[in-house]
Amino acid sequence: MQPWIRLMRLDKPIGALLLLWPMLWSIWLAAKGAPQLSNLLIFICGVVVMRAAGCVINDYADRHVDGHVERTKNRPLVSGEISPREALRLFFVLLLLAFLLVLQTNALTIKLAFLGLILTIFYPFVKRWSYFPQLVLGIAWAWVVPMSFAAEREMVPKEAMALFVAVVSWAMVFDSFYALVDRKDDQIVGIKSTVILWGERDLHFILLLQILTLVSLLVCGKLFDRNWIFLLGIFITAIIFSKQLWQARNRSPELCFEAFLSSQRVGAVLFGTLALDIWLYPFE
Repeated sequence: MQPWIRLMRLDKPIGALLLLWPMLWSIWLAAKGAPQLSNLLIFICGVVVMRAAGCVINDYADRHVDGHVERTKNRPLVSGEISPREALRLFFVLLLLAFLLVLQTNALTIKLAFLGLILTIFYPFVKRWSYFPQLVLGIAWAWVVPMSFAAEREMVPKEAMALFVAVVSWAMVFDSFYALVDRKDDQIVGIKSTVILWGERDLHFILLLQILTLVSLLVCGKLFDRNWIFLLGIFITAIIFSKQLWQARNRSPELCFEAFLSSQRVGAVLFGTLALDIWLYPFE
């Protein structure tokens, strides 16, 4: 089973954690701190399943170039441990599981899930012709926001847009750090990314995205009438962002990867402070 586990990245839970946190932010806000247990379990399982599906289709799309990149040269599709046809079969099995999960919700959530599926399939191929795969990833990542509100409220309020923007920009931040790790190899094999487009101004643009994330979170807190505890979480997030930029200042692949990994602290801090804020200062 080990090659299959590696293909789905079940041995590397960082991606699932980074998707889990914004799901928890949004479902906690949507449910005013008391999400339905069934929805919570469905979305947690959905995070694991869809992250695995995303990894499988990504490796399928990159099967001809991963062998030329140091970090990915031993992936199962490159080494021949798993064939492309077997990977596609697994992808469709995972999609079926995700569909069975979302069927337990409501009509609006199901409709939004189909749009999320399109984003999941579309993302791995964007880097062939566009310098903005990070933007597409961000939108796919943030799609959990409207889905969470739809599941809990059967509608998506306009206030949720602030959280949606925050998740998009945050995902672009951590995926840009991730792209810095492979930038030299990506340039050789012809893979595009934001950091390749930005060149020497890469950290300046990442800083702007971090600022957009913080401002969007502040607006979200205001729209949902949150208090000082959530603001403290945003302040701690700003400190983590600053440390990430400092780590990446020399573009060292190892330190850029550490900056990427530290992004899960952002998710944990924001969820912890949001949940505590809602608990101590319930919605009226």
